Amino acid sequence: MASDVETQSQDVIECGLCRNPVSSFCRQCGVNLCDSCIPNHLRVKSKTGHVIVNFTTKYEDDDSCFCELHPQYECFSYCKTCEVPICLHCTSHKSHQISELSDKIEELIKGISRESDRLQSFRHQLETVLDHTTKQLSSLPSFYQKRKDEVTAKGQEWYRQIEKTVKNLHQELDDLKKENEGVLLKQKGEIEEMIGTAVEMIRKATNIQASKKVKQMEKFKPVIEQQETLKEFTQYTFPTFHECKIDEHYLQTYFGYIEKMKERKMSLSENKFIPDPDSGRKVLEAPSMSSVIDTGFPAGRYNTRLYDMAVTDDQKVWMGGASTELKLFDLQGHLHRTVTTTNTGMCMCMYNKQVLYSDYNDNTVKKISDEDTVVTMFTTGDWKPGGITGSVSGDLLVCLVKDDQSKVVRYSSTGTVLQEIQYDSQCQPLYQQAWFIAENVNGDIIVTDFKKRIVIVVDRLGIFRYTYSGRNNDLDAVSVATDSVGHVYVTDSKGDKIHMLDRDGRFLRYIIPEGGIKCPRPVCMVGDGEMIVGELMSGLAKRIKFLE
Repeated sequence: MASDVETQSQDVIECGLCRNPVSSFCRQCGVNLCDSCIPNHLRVKSKTGHVIVNFTTKYEDDDSCFCELHPQYECFSYCKTCEVPICLHCTSHKSHQISELSDKIEELIKGISRESDRLQSFRHQLETVLDHTTKQLSSLPSFYQKRKDEVTAKGQEWYRQIEKTVKNLHQELDDLKKENEGVLLKQKGEIEEMIGTAVEMIRKATNIQASKKVKQMEKFKPVIEQQETLKEFTQYTFPTFHECKIDEHYLQTYFGYIEKMKERKMSLSENKFIPDPDSGRKVLEAPSMSSVIDTGFPAGRYNTRLYDMAVTDDQKVWMGGASTELKLFDLQGHLHRTVTTTNTGMCMCMYNKQVLYSDYNDNTVKKISDEDTVVTMFTTGDWKPGGITGSVSGDLLVCLVKDDQSKVVRYSSTGTVLQEIQYDSQCQPLYQQAWFIAENVNGDIIVTDFKKRIVIVVDRLGIFRYTYSGRNNDLDAVSVATDSVGHVYVTDSKGDKIHMLDRDGRFLRYIIPEGGIKCPRPVCMVGDGEMIVGELMSGLAKRIKFLE
């Protein structure tokens, strides 16, 4: 019987208010009307008003949503229970949860708009990565040619002995260039493809929102929600040629080697790229201070407060000063941890994601465990440990002092002595009192000397490279740090500034932030073109941006 009624209602179309033949249609209410019923219908209050059209043209507007069960009637409501649009004749939904169709359309529009905004943001992030990758590709030939020129210049110095090595390294660079280019081209293509997909999806979202086609929006919403976005991307750096001293018996070792392309996973939200050595970035004329951390260390002997610090992988900073405590701050100055130690925090470093410090009272190197307990790693015999740093090889470099002697020792993580650096080629002592230490990207070991107040640099084999005593021999060298491209930064305690050098010890410029810095001691790099410098007397640590 029901099917007969349904068939009849579809064959004979009558006015929804009386039995007269239908002539018009109200789009907002989904009601068929005859001429005589139109005035009465217009007097009925409606949330969305009334739109009366000729019945014969009501199907011509593609924006309309017609009922699946009653195709001749336009939908005005939405069944939340069944999740379908319905017309006024869908009596089977009366016991269900019903809402206005316009409310459902608004909900769908908001959802699609939110996802469209997400893809738009994703697109902009990808375009930033694409721009960086494209710039790397464009500079690829000149960059690799410069590396080749470096290799050739070194090869001409001892041409007959190292001709074979030069050819081998050229071939390695050529192979790496192809590999580097292939990886970057692949990344560029993948990013362009993702941007294209995002642009197309955004276009579809814009069109479908404008159309208000509920069925298409319902189908499109899960599609745009499933559109994946990247959480991280891979940044590739160019290789670097590292020189070594020439020795005919160990030619390959001393001549140099190619540091291969590196990968680093980065969050798309970071948008911070490691600069390439030839990126041409400039030091700001007036470096700015973005934050100041009050470490809260008490005044110790000679009213000194802040001694050393070390930066963690997640951009927090361990601080050590004139107390038996190490403090962990974030870069905004919030204190996260405080650990009681066996000595004041004179010298420290990060090693395998744990903070290490030198204890000169009992001649040991100690670390802080994940449970905030102090663990002794190894002893240094009758030598007192000072400056300490981790090496890219996984070893530890420690400055040691005994009476009027001083040296740098390379230790394994278990305390095995791997190398001792104490004398130059004339068997004269390199150091009077080795103090702070850092390792550069080319393997150079950079040490400040407490008594000489200068910087002394040897290569990875311990062979003397250069010293730096300031532009006018007035440097009061304290601490030292290096960045990802080999620049050297030395704090000048009496000069109230930081000296910036290239990897060969040539002076580049002074770094003095706005507002100045007083008696700087520890220095660490905390990002691309940013450092954090501690003031010995005030106990303040200042974050300084110095690159454009």
